[in-house]
Amino acid sequence: MSDSSRLIRCEILDRQIEFPARPQRVVCLVSGWSEALWQMGLSDRVVGVSKYCQRYVGTTGKVVAGDYLRVDEEVLDRLQPDLILVTGGVQLGLARCWAKQGRPVFVLPLPDSMAGILENIRRLGALMGEMTPAHQLTERMLGGIARLGASSRVTSPRVYAELWFGRHPRMTGGLTFVHDIVRLAGGHNIFSHLAEGYPKLDVAEVERIRPDVVLLFHEADDHPLNVTDWMAERGWSQRWDFRLIECGIEPGRNLIHDGPSILDTVRWLQNHPSFIASDKP
Repeated sequence: MSDSSRLIRCEILDRQIEFPARPQRVVCLVSGWSEALWQMGLSDRVVGVSKYCQRYVGTTGKVVAGDYLRVDEEVLDRLQPDLILVTGGVQLGLARCWAKQGRPVFVLPLPDSMAGILENIRRLGALMGEMTPAHQLTERMLGGIARLGASSRVTSPRVYAELWFGRHPRMTGGLTFVHDIVRLAGGHNIFSHLAEGYPKLDVAEVERIRPDVVLLFHEADDHPLNVTDWMAERGWSQRWDFRLIECGIEPGRNLIHDGPSILDTVRWLQNHPSFIASDKP
């Protein structure tokens, strides 16, 4: 190991990995972390991104190495990264394969909360050898969270959030930052008591509770959803009067994005007419 490199233990991969003290050729395959790196002023040290990163940052001059699950190995070879950033969950298989190949891959966990997002940003700063901008970003976000949390609301709408991933729709439990988005916006997640992040659908239970607001996340590109057909299939609107809010992949409108613009999503939701309709004395 040279004087300009260091060994860092990746707990998820259960191994120590050698990285430069200040990586200069980073491939980041998680859009939320690309957004954080850009906001920390470190974009010049990123050479490769996923195709989704362009939704949140300017990626001109950066090579698209793949998407969330599929990466072009030849492109990766040409980029010669000194740090590859991926997350746990479905990307873990890629990370394990690359670690066996000797690639400099580091896995950060899927955050279970807003606090987990802040912790990942701090870890990014450590991996990049740049703690000061990481601290500055997290402090700005903590200030934003405090201001959002201080906003008063007379009543809290009961909120059901459904995440539509084609054949794999999920609800929002208590172990996810989506719960924090709803809470900070002034709502009450009707499944906050469930000790998991993304439980399987329980349509009958949603009907029984009859929430005031239904948040529906869907990706128009990868998993298109005909909302009219979805409404007809559920038949909920015929059984009780709820307000539907559609969320998508746009920055500041994305329920599943774990980058700094998550606070913009909270602000958007907090001020959405359908969210605040019940906010009356």
